[in-house]
Amino acid sequence: MNTRLCAAGAAALSAMLLAHSALAQDSYISLSGGGAFLADSDNAGQFTSTFTTGAGTTIPAGTALPAGTPLGWTTAFDTGYALSAAYGFRFADTFRVEFELAYQSNDIDTHSGVTAAGIPLDGEDAGVLITGSPNLGVSVGALVDDGQGGVDTTYLMANVFYDIPAGDNAAFYVGGGLGVGFVHVEYAPSDITIIDGDKSAFAYQAIAGVSYDVSDDLALFAQYRYRGTSDVELDVSLFDATLEIENRSSIVEVGLRYGF
Repeated sequence: MNTRLCAAGAAALSAMLLAHSALAQDSYISLSGGGAFLADSDNAGQFTSTFTTGAGTTIPAGTALPAGTPLGWTTAFDTGYALSAAYGFRFADTFRVEFELAYQSNDIDTHSGVTAAGIPLDGEDAGVLITGSPNLGVSVGALVDDGQGGVDTTYLMANVFYDIPAGDNAAFYVGGGLGVGFVHVEYAPSDITIIDGDKSAFAYQAIAGVSYDVSDDLALFAQYRYRGTSDVELDVSLFDATLEIENRSSIVEVGLRYGF
């Protein structure tokens, strides 16, 4: 699935490069940065081989969970940051096309709501997560509540914008883009590595903003974007399982656009 979607994003980039060579009028570069608010991820996956529990509180050691048993939890993120650089060109005064390289980073705030086979585990002794382990004297909920790690994504995007003049020097604009996101996920609550991996995924975004021309060549802009990737499936390090992680953000940023 991700391979086909990434190919579609690459095709969109190629098509816009061809359009540039045929139709481009004025070119520009832009730089922007701002706050990134990564939405909670409802991580969902399954065991890929039979997992035998350690000692829990109510779950006895040696309980076998067969391959295919569902598991999951929710991850909340701290406010992060987003940076972007783009090269673009304008058509007929109101349309713009641009190619963007962007980076976003969000640290983890906390994990919660751990379940396996539909059974809540937050109140169980954390020994239940490790085959052969005795009781560890700390609950699963307390163990995962210590948020460490983060989600970092590098984006390659092709964007299209429509500018709406609002006076001599100002304009509103709306737009969107498609491309590829290169996602790195690290989940390591209480210094226990649960996930540490990379995956490419189809990426998309919708953008709305306002710009103001400081001079003939330079404009200031402020914008909101909703950006995300398709869910990223990664292997769990602590036991044999896979997990799909959501990656969707709201971003508020300011920037400069220089025309030439």
